[in-house]
Amino acid sequence: MSTFQIDFSAVAKKRIVGIDLGTTNSLIAFMDLTGPEVIPTPEGSALVPSVVSVADDGNYVVGDKAQQLLIDRPERTVYSVKRLMGRGIEDVRDELRLFPFRVADGSENVIRLELGGKLLTPPEISAQVLKQLKSQAEAYLSEEVSQAVITVPAYFNDAQRQATKDAGRIAGLEVLRLVNEPTAAALAYGLDKRKDGVVAVYDFGGGTFDISILRLKEGIFEVLSTNGDTHLGGDDIDNKLLAIALEDVESEWGEDVSHSGEAVQTLRRTVINAKEKLSFVPSAAIEFSWRGKVYQREIPRELFESLIKDIVERTLLPCRHAMLDAGLKAEQIDEVVLVGGSTRIPLVRQAVEALFKAKPHTELNPDEVVALGAAVQAAILSGDVTDKLLLDVTPLSLGIETMGGVVSKLIHRNSTIPASATEVFTTSVDGQRNVLIHVVQGERELVRDCRSLARFDLKDLQPVPAGMARVEVRFLIDANGILNVSARDMRSGKEQSVEVKPSYGLTDGQVEAMITESFERAEEDFAARQTREAQVEADTMLLALDKAQASDAWHALSDVERGAIGTARTNLLTVYHTGTHLQIREAIEKLDGVSRRLAENMMNTAVRAALKGSIID
Repeated sequence: MSTFQIDFSAVAKKRIVGIDLGTTNSLIAFMDLTGPEVIPTPEGSALVPSVVSVADDGNYVVGDKAQQLLIDRPERTVYSVKRLMGRGIEDVRDELRLFPFRVADGSENVIRLELGGKLLTPPEISAQVLKQLKSQAEAYLSEEVSQAVITVPAYFNDAQRQATKDAGRIAGLEVLRLVNEPTAAALAYGLDKRKDGVVAVYDFGGGTFDISILRLKEGIFEVLSTNGDTHLGGDDIDNKLLAIALEDVESEWGEDVSHSGEAVQTLRRTVINAKEKLSFVPSAAIEFSWRGKVYQREIPRELFESLIKDIVERTLLPCRHAMLDAGLKAEQIDEVVLVGGSTRIPLVRQAVEALFKAKPHTELNPDEVVALGAAVQAAILSGDVTDKLLLDVTPLSLGIETMGGVVSKLIHRNSTIPASATEVFTTSVDGQRNVLIHVVQGERELVRDCRSLARFDLKDLQPVPAGMARVEVRFLIDANGILNVSARDMRSGKEQSVEVKPSYGLTDGQVEAMITESFERAEEDFAARQTREAQVEADTMLLALDKAQASDAWHALSDVERGAIGTARTNLLTVYHTGTHLQIREAIEKLDGVSRRLAENMMNTAVRAALKGSIID
């Protein structure tokens, strides 16, 4: 059984807390002398519902009291706001239909919700949850709390991570580190489990699903791979049951109550209660009373499992991809850890056990384990825990657009972070003064199939012939997973940089499809890249040939030689758009062969011009 080495002399130092800012519930924890501990609410609960309401006087109500207002004042209350963090209106338009939130006009880039006469962004709303946790911790610890480690889903992109840091700043917290939730769970799991081995962390929470595979060795936690879906969680189970119940009510009563926020939230609460009971009993009832009418339906566990089977199945594909990325088979994974309230569902546990061929561990409270791990990471940062090191990874590859719309990846998926990479690029046009740096994210070979993160110009380059310029591009991902990109002209020393903060995140389909598509279309993508690179090479040769036709070297050729070059050029243009990369390269080689004397003539002309007027000893 492993234990933490704690520096007792450091107790008087400024305390850093760990926070699990969850979709459904949030928790705050700290490192006590005996290990990490969740700080309870004044009522004794470990969980603070991630619900915020605006009272009539304009003050905020958070947690259990706000959850009650979901029924009484749904138009002034927000839940599951984590799903909106760092995202745009087009990303979440479909699901907003299920929420009683009013989105303010002008929310195309940044979502603003109308609550009690206030316009609030998701980070501002999340900040109220963080303020509640901060106040709760200060009362419990009898000291000021100003620094924190906050956990995020492993598949949160840059915009979503930045939004989380913004929420912390608004709440008066210095966010020292963002830690992936599965990684935090592994830290907590290391309290009493093996020091060496491979662990799969299956995190099925309220709003997100993540799978991470980690190697534990002598206190070092290294993430081998990570995968998941930012848009899959217990909320999806709730919404499926809620939709069925609403349909039943309309069928029985002849009345559609889905337009009443109060009715929907009342029904949602009884649906969630039934779902939670079904993890422990074979049958549970949904009971709903509304305006003198009563709806009741008994849900056997067998029916419940048949309804949610497709949702559970959706969690297994990312698990398979994560094992593939880590180069491991199920038999090579020593332990499986379950995290998140949804992992209490027996069908979920059975599916995980069948996939990984190992009984998952459930000794730690799945609701608390992420917060406990965040407290461990906080203690690592403060120096209180000295025998553990955390290495995290970036979930998607990062690169820039190069000639022909091809992606040049600088930092590959599953690279350990913090990470940096540098590569030197050149120009494609003579005398080029500006270079556009287009930063992209994704696994596909062409820019059109990846996600655009940022664009910026490196201006005022020294005008030199194509291919002579040297532009150094540097990528740096900090410990929070935020990307900084800089570009420098190595001749003049001019430099431009950008911190990537996209206005909104991935769409629902992109999150789930990006990695899957990279596997399914790998052969097609590679062929497309080869074709595009061949076309770029052809473009360079054709441009050089066009320039040469105005030179003396061209006129020095015989009619036969010029005719052969013309025929080869026509052949290259013919296969340029319709041929394979092999056909294009074959045509390039033919054109290169028949134009070799032209190249020699041009070289001789250039040498004579350079030596003209020179005296050679």
